[in-house]
Amino acid sequence: MPAPSAVGIKSFGAYIPRRRMSRAAIAAAHAWALPNLKGLAKGERSLCSWDEDVITMAVEAGRDCLREISSNDVTELTLASTTAPYADLQNATLVASALRLQPNTSMTDIGGSTRSGLSAVIQTCRNGHGADRLVIAADNRHAKPGSIQEIQYGSGAGAVLIGEGSDLVARFLDAETVSVPFFDHFRKANEKFDYYWEERWIRDEGIAKLVPNAVQTLLKKIGRTSEQVAWFGMSGGPAGGDKLIAKLTYIKPDRIVPDLQAQVGDTGAAHGLLALIGALERAKSGDLLIIVSFAQGGEVVAFEMQQSDGAGDRRGLSGSIARRIEENVYLKMLSFSGELQLDWGMRAETDNKSALTQLYRSADQILGFVGGRCESCATVQFPRLPSCVNCGANDSQKTYSLSGESAKVATYTADWLQYSPAPPLHVGLVQFDVGARVLMEIVDVGPAGIDVGTPLEMTFRIKERDHLRHYDRYFWKATPRV
Repeated sequence: MPAPSAVGIKSFGAYIPRRRMSRAAIAAAHAWALPNLKGLAKGERSLCSWDEDVITMAVEAGRDCLREISSNDVTELTLASTTAPYADLQNATLVASALRLQPNTSMTDIGGSTRSGLSAVIQTCRNGHGADRLVIAADNRHAKPGSIQEIQYGSGAGAVLIGEGSDLVARFLDAETVSVPFFDHFRKANEKFDYYWEERWIRDEGIAKLVPNAVQTLLKKIGRTSEQVAWFGMSGGPAGGDKLIAKLTYIKPDRIVPDLQAQVGDTGAAHGLLALIGALERAKSGDLLIIVSFAQGGEVVAFEMQQSDGAGDRRGLSGSIARRIEENVYLKMLSFSGELQLDWGMRAETDNKSALTQLYRSADQILGFVGGRCESCATVQFPRLPSCVNCGANDSQKTYSLSGESAKVATYTADWLQYSPAPPLHVGLVQFDVGARVLMEIVDVGPAGIDVGTPLEMTFRIKERDHLRHYDRYFWKATPRV
């Protein structure tokens, strides 16, 4: 066990969208013009549904990280992303509200580079003495149709809780940074798609010449050798960069953490954290973990595993990857990402303006899914009202969160007439095990469908998009428990 003053990771969590688009389907859609994409058509990539974005994924990763930890203990939240939805609205505040962090929690948005996720972990570890601090990285990456990036990109989020004490999962050893004007890709403000340089140049002049020295410098600083590296992971750059760096730094190839390309894709700012989480899930006590994030130079960080993961029902990266719904309809991916504007008819012609005044007054109920529990009869209900729906007692309700409660389908309908960006619209009465019953939208319904009694859990999603004012309204939805 580390000394009480040691700083490191106390918990971690991940979220990968359940929908996975077949790369073969993407390549087939472009075969008439770009037959060369067939050579990249192996595996699948994660796909955000229309109601998922950086904020919703960050919330889910944060929930996974904090499953058995009180949100009251978190004093700082850093959200790293290159695709956060808002430019002048703190995205971290929405995430913190859904996680029910305390109002005096320090919150920060950072971005500007796909290495920002690992950078945030390093900076938080270096300044992490004292209370627990949560770092979340999430990206919903967009790519021009027909590009190589469209096949290679993915979406996801990772979260780590940084703190100190004797209960660390992994101890922070040190980090090394190299920052140079080597620009493998870029995206100007207000542009949707990245511009990439030639892959061979990125690999030979960037990764091969900048990263190995940083890795060796860090190993020397911490008094370790390449032979002692138990797990090595890397994000950024062309696929196969991790194998190249392992070879150049004499790290054994069987110690490389799977790069997620076959099942998820390149998740940008989140990928460094996901590589770290992949190593944490595999490591045993005493293992040395080295993680690299390549972008405009790179970050390299070293952790020493302290104890195996014993986080109860945490889903983690492996569990999140296992929860998948296969997609083969390429036009659905274009529609979800906004590249294809379908004519949904008059039923879609609604004004979805959000009342920001009501959002503020009921933030805990809307963003935190906090209902009420009657002190007189113990009835749990949502929304929280001045009087109990069961016994009628006035002012008897204490706050009660439903976001983590188990539930099942009481009634449901699959509606093809009412507008939904992902028809059919599944709506039904959700019966919570604690007694509450709420009419909710049910999402991510797979080919097997749902039925009365299907187990459900809650997920944070976009409720409606306001295309006129460009503010998305968030709320909670139910999803089949897997």
